[in-house]
Amino acid sequence: MTEANQAGARSASIARKTNETDIKLSFGIDGTGISEISTGVPFLNHMLDLFAKHGQFDLNVDADGDIDIDDHHTVEDIGICLGGTLLESLGDKRGIKRYASVFVPMDEALAQVIIDISGRPHFEYRAEYPSNLVGTFSTEMVHEFLWKFALESRITLHVIVHYGRNTHHMIEAVFKALGRALDEATSIDPRVTGVPSTKGVL
Repeated sequence: MTEANQAGARSASIARKTNETDIKLSFGIDGTGISEISTGVPFLNHMLDLFAKHGQFDLNVDADGDIDIDDHHTVEDIGICLGGTLLESLGDKRGIKRYASVFVPMDEALAQVIIDISGRPHFEYRAEYPSNLVGTFSTEMVHEFLWKFALESRITLHVIVHYGRNTHHMIEAVFKALGRALDEATSIDPRVTGVPSTKGVL
């Protein structure tokens, strides 16, 4: 269950336990980029650390999953938990910028992430990687994580890897761009009264 944000702080935490995973996760939008990540999936640890650092989010993840089978359930469920805490942290979304589009290079690779905090979950993904694995991490898990994150946070998320030769660099650029785009979209614009929608709700 998600624990609601308190005293106006844009943060939330969740504990989610299934027969496949046991996850405790806390997320703060207005943080300083400090993270403590333990997922049992080393490459995911690295990517989540980059996401937090470049988005200036505070993120703690303690996950125990059935990685003896494969990484799928752990990666998917962390995406679910992170999305849920983002949604909770945003509250009524008053004053946010809502949109962001960010390009991030990583050496020869270039990734773009576009976000609309719309209340309508949608995910578009355009990426072709030279390798199916980074170490033991399957690149198809990137799609799984991002899709579940977008679904549970109820955002529209477009991810485009324009080019690259090194699979690690390409995925790293995606997670850095995700952090920076989400930081921008969730930031408060003092010119915005209420929520940034003609509907009056997001």
